[in-house]
Amino acid sequence: MVNINLEVSGMHLENILSQKEFLPNEPVKKDIWLSPKFTAALVCLESGLEIEPHPEPYSVFFLVLEGRGIFTNGGGSFELGPMGSITIEAGEIRGMKSLERLAVLAIHDPH
Repeated sequence: MVNINLEVSGMHLENILSQKEFLPNEPVKKDIWLSPKFTAALVCLESGLEIEPHPEPYSVFFLVLEGRGIFTNGGGSFELGPMGSITIEAGEIRGMKSLERLAVLAIHDPH
């Protein structure tokens, strides 16, 4: 895997996966981009870890970058692997359980 970290015309380009970090007993969330319109974060879960289903006041889009996991929304639970995605509406329950080391891009509105 090639890590790309470039500065091009004031724009910072980076391989998001270079930010991966796994802890044995808790998920790791790293903000990648914060703006008034959206937030992008990298969420990493070691194999077997779970973020219990819970509601949040914002919509979110999850994209699996590496690994496999079970994602829960109001429609049920779904297994996703690399490049699999799921959207979850504001107020809807959401959760994820890692079946193997899981790295997920989460994009949500800032509200």
